[in-house]
Amino acid sequence: MNYSETTRWLFSQLPLYQNVGKSAYKADLSKTLKLAKQLNHPEFKFKSVHVGGTNGKGSTAHMLASVLQEAGYKVGLYTSPHLKDYRERIRINGQMISKDFVVDFVAHNKSFFVSNSLSFFEMSVGMAFDYFAQQQVDIAVVEVGLGGRLDSTNILNPEVSVITNIGLDHTQFLGTTLEAIAVEKAGIIKPNTPIVIGETQPATETVFRAKATNEQASIYFADQLIDEINSTSLKGDYQIHNVRTVLQTVSILNTGSFIIPSQAIKHGLLKVTENTGLRGRWDVLCTSPKIICDTAHNREGLSLVFKQLSAEKFQRLHIVLGMVNDKDVSSLIGLFPKQAQYYFCKPNVPRGLEASELARIFNENGLEGLVCQSVKAALITAKQNASQDDVIYIGGSTFVVAEII
Repeated sequence: MNYSETTRWLFSQLPLYQNVGKSAYKADLSKTLKLAKQLNHPEFKFKSVHVGGTNGKGSTAHMLASVLQEAGYKVGLYTSPHLKDYRERIRINGQMISKDFVVDFVAHNKSFFVSNSLSFFEMSVGMAFDYFAQQQVDIAVVEVGLGGRLDSTNILNPEVSVITNIGLDHTQFLGTTLEAIAVEKAGIIKPNTPIVIGETQPATETVFRAKATNEQASIYFADQLIDEINSTSLKGDYQIHNVRTVLQTVSILNTGSFIIPSQAIKHGLLKVTENTGLRGRWDVLCTSPKIICDTAHNREGLSLVFKQLSAEKFQRLHIVLGMVNDKDVSSLIGLFPKQAQYYFCKPNVPRGLEASELARIFNENGLEGLVCQSVKAALITAKQNASQDDVIYIGGSTFVVAEII
């Protein structure tokens, strides 16, 4: 198989959460451990930072990778999901994994994948860890896929673990309360391994402290310890929380075997997109009219985005909006601006919510707009209706953003 055929097989032969949702989730590490053994345990062959949380873990992971790269290290970066190309998930110093490696890895291990019914997540994590081990990275920054305790990435023994924050997302897997979700996220706290918590939350602090005590892990609440904030190239106001988390994590790494000068921190935070290729976080695509996209898709993330959006200067606000069909749309309605023109669309994945259904829910709550045939059609219509002094916001789902970047 060539690269296109290989990725088509990855996406179609096995359940993929971003397409099909709950049926792709496997809350069990046994098969990941079996794959690790098959690959001769690559997870033990490189140092790592493990990053979990509800919101901000992707930005935090990319910032950390950029800072470490500026400090002169060979840095692996594993994140999910991707926007355009599967290889975005696995990078070294910003360069995506080669197509040849993806093809060869799948070809060499395909019979094992099939005979053991491995999930897309398990295969992808195995590929990333094998690649980082073979390329002899100095350190890898690894983002948790979903949850923490039973996520495929949780076979690592990192230098430091990070939990950005806790919000009500993926409740069908992780629990319906902040405390329950925190228990799952706290699963990445390892024995005698420092843990950084990005944001102190009354509902979850006790959970994290108890887990850290049980594991004899030093715990650091970044928002209580970091006052001076460095600038970053990521423009969302919400990034201030992630910068604090990064600074606290770097401080811990600096007490170990890594040397990360202040200049590397400064330059790394200012060159995140350049060094890592990160897109879709308060991403300004055009200035006349101003077009902004953001991958925020849960209550906490959207609240921060709309707060920043309300501070923008515009004559009219246009919102291109699409969501997935397992999202509780009604619970999010109150966050959306009433004084806006909406363009409802369906992201082009099987899990996408029909634009007409999304429009119906919004209409019942007094928010009206146009039903469009696709994400691109929605953006074209919004641009046709917007003046140079207007703002167009595109979001609601990672998959909506992926179609327009």
